[in-house]
Amino acid sequence: MTAPKALDTPYDQPRIFGSAYRAATIGILLVITLIAFEGMSVSVVMPIISKQLDALDLYGLSFSAFLIASLFANVVSGLWSDRRGYTMPFLLGVVLFVIGMGLAGAAATKVLFLAARAVQGLGAGCTIVAVYVMIARVYPAAVRPKIFAALSAAWVVPAMVGPAVAGFVAYAWGWRWVFFGIIPLVVPALVMLVPALKKRADGAAESGSSDEGDGSSEGARSRPFAMTVAATAAAGGAGVLLYGVDKLHISPVPSAVAVLAGLACLGYGLSKLLPPGALRFSRGLPTTIMMRGMFSAAFFGVNSFIPLALQQVKEFGPAAAGIALTTGALGWSTGSYLQSRRSVEPYRRIRLGAACVMAGVLIGLLSVLPGITGWVAVPAWIVAGFGMGLGMTTVSVTALKQSPVNEQGANSAALSVTDMLGSALAVGVGGALVNVIGHSPGMIARGFVVICCLMSAIALAATLLASRTRSD
Repeated sequence: MTAPKALDTPYDQPRIFGSAYRAATIGILLVITLIAFEGMSVSVVMPIISKQLDALDLYGLSFSAFLIASLFANVVSGLWSDRRGYTMPFLLGVVLFVIGMGLAGAAATKVLFLAARAVQGLGAGCTIVAVYVMIARVYPAAVRPKIFAALSAAWVVPAMVGPAVAGFVAYAWGWRWVFFGIIPLVVPALVMLVPALKKRADGAAESGSSDEGDGSSEGARSRPFAMTVAATAAAGGAGVLLYGVDKLHISPVPSAVAVLAGLACLGYGLSKLLPPGALRFSRGLPTTIMMRGMFSAAFFGVNSFIPLALQQVKEFGPAAAGIALTTGALGWSTGSYLQSRRSVEPYRRIRLGAACVMAGVLIGLLSVLPGITGWVAVPAWIVAGFGMGLGMTTVSVTALKQSPVNEQGANSAALSVTDMLGSALAVGVGGALVNVIGHSPGMIARGFVVICCLMSAIALAATLLASRTRSD
């Protein structure tokens, strides 16, 4: 008998919920869903927390503390994942996240709350990069767009019920239970994922390698000590920079020195953490990675202030103010789904996504103007969310495609670094603007308009630079 021809061999298209990937997919999606639930809930109750802890002046820093800590953890987790595998960074990240939730719920002062948010950020940073490396190493290239789309879809249920549940819990039992209530939900998800992670690690041990890769990584961005120093410089520089920006109107000279020092540290750190040419927007992977930060800055720089603006200016309740965030996440999921189904060139999808974010932000600023209903934020954030789903998911898929196997962890970390840094700087600067302009309802409205104008300019820049994500 002759061997069957290749064309006669049936080919089973890999599926993310097929038997080979089902356990990993369900575990990843469960954890991401709960992290997403926390993100949606915190955004809604932050105005209440700021009032009860007398921390409105630290509103933006409450988000930035989370993001800057995530930036540091991103790098360490990426190095760890490249050299030793993704299992331990993932598990450690989830554990730290749970600890941070408990600390936030127990915080009696705004300083302790900021510290708790930083612990949460460390956990989220470890987890997110480990998930990206897991996707790169576990799933074949053909199905990666689908798993990234599934990750975006994991935000749908939290987005639909998170704001309403968080508002109800805060009203009925207090905002602390928004944090405490998520902890018991995280534990079962982690327990369900442990067997899948252990199976991967055991299988890799039998083959004489790390749990997902060959344990080797070459190049400047694989040196643990140098990269840890760079991560510390970037995270510390971002924190000092935001502190200086926030205090410029109070003590101009010392604050200006802090801003310059922060910029210097940040520039040094990023030059080591990102691919060569990233800060110059060189064509291909460098610009692809920078695009992630621009999307995050434009979107989250406004997203974090929507509940504050609607509650303080339009007198919305917490649940009503969270509806805009809900619709934004639904738009995000739709855009992510469509990018996995279309054959349009990636840079065109990135360009369209950035343009949609810009349009959504500009429409959203109308929601705080006199004589215009605050519900304008709902369609505005559908448009902006759609742009994020279309553009951000395409950026993630493109970056992995452009990365050599032994640099997937480093480049996954670089994606998260620009993501977290873009969000942290945008939200921190937005908080500083609110502090400078004032905390009365009318002043918050003016601050929100200024924030929207600034973030729309960033989205416009991303639209114009999208073509530089092409490698050829």
